[in-house]
Amino acid sequence: MEQYFEKIPKAIWEYQIGGYQVLSKWLKDRKGKILSLEDVKHYCNIVTSIKKTIDIQNNIDALYPKAEKDIVII
Repeated sequence: MEQYFEKIPKAIWEYQIGGYQVLSKWLKDRKGKILSLEDVKHYCNIVTSIKKTIDIQNNIDALYPKAEKDIVII
C-alpha cells in the first residue's frame, strides 16, 4: 500500500524546529508503517499548526520595524 501527502506548500514542508524539518522527520519516524486515520489527522494538524505559526511570524516581522522605531533609549 502506498500513502502520500500532496500539495504541502514549500515553506511549510521546509519549516524547521531545532534543526529538524518537522514534516519530513515526522514521516521518517513512521517509515515502513501504514498510517492510521488518526495519524493522518494528526499530520494534517501539524501542517495547519506550522502554517499558522508562519503567519504569526510574518506578522511579527512586519510589525518589528515600527516597534523598533518606537523604542526610546534613556
